[in-house]
Amino acid sequence: MQNLYEQVDANKRKSLIIIASFIAFVVFAAWIFAYILDTGPAFVSGALILSGIMSFASYYYSDKIILSLSGARPASKTRDFHFFTVTENLCLGAGLPMPRLFVIQDSAMNAFATGRDPNHAVVVATSGLLHRLNRTELEGVIAHELSHVKNYDIRVMSLVTILVGLITLLADWFFRLSFYGSGRRRDSRDQGSLGALFVFLGITLALLSPIIATLIKLAISRRREFLADASAVAITKYPPGLASALQKLEADTEPLEAANKATAHLYITNPLKNLHGSVGMFANLFSTHPPLKNRIQALRQMT
Repeated sequence: MQNLYEQVDANKRKSLIIIASFIAFVVFAAWIFAYILDTGPAFVSGALILSGIMSFASYYYSDKIILSLSGARPASKTRDFHFFTVTENLCLGAGLPMPRLFVIQDSAMNAFATGRDPNHAVVVATSGLLHRLNRTELEGVIAHELSHVKNYDIRVMSLVTILVGLITLLADWFFRLSFYGSGRRRDSRDQGSLGALFVFLGITLALLSPIIATLIKLAISRRREFLADASAVAITKYPPGLASALQKLEADTEPLEAANKATAHLYITNPLKNLHGSVGMFANLFSTHPPLKNRIQALRQMT
């Protein structure tokens, strides 16, 4: 059985392995596309610049965009006393600056953190979560969200979003240049069987790479949730607090009206619930969050 510090280290290693594998996959796919089209670095550079600009804008203004979409109100120290004092205490213990706090008026139970770094962080909780968790459980949830801030998860996911955008653009441009008049495309007949293999591989990658990239992005998102859980326990030193909160969140079947597919990965649990969706391994592959029962089990194993 691993202690909480070993859990944190293990989750960091797994996240780095997945991210490194993702970068290797993107580099390999980009090289195949550029080789077949005989375009050189300009093909990849253009897609990287375009996806980077789009993702940087969403990253830099993420807090303003998401707060606007969620309809959250600024928290009041008198009205939301426990929210304020729990966050203040945890920030002191974790050595983090106090984030801005907001509340979504919704009876569904959920919370999320956003912001480009600890000095521009925002923590948001629903009124349902604040009313139905006791102080110890609330500490676990807020520590989880502060861990996302401390671990720079918004920055990590922004990098991953750039890579997903890059591979999607490359695949789209590959099809357009291949079938709509790229005069520089290498002819597989001139290259022999190896050239034909590269063309087949390029077409296969162009078809599958956006799906593969999305699956890897979701895998990273799920792994960062495990890391935030372990990091939260490193702050509170009390695994049962967060485990109890997650049990209540698991029992809450009400979807959050303010959430959508674009923001679902930010929340501590899937706010859309997917109560009537598919279940099992394939459903988990396309989920932004690991199953709550797995997270609770991991917390209970911490010492």
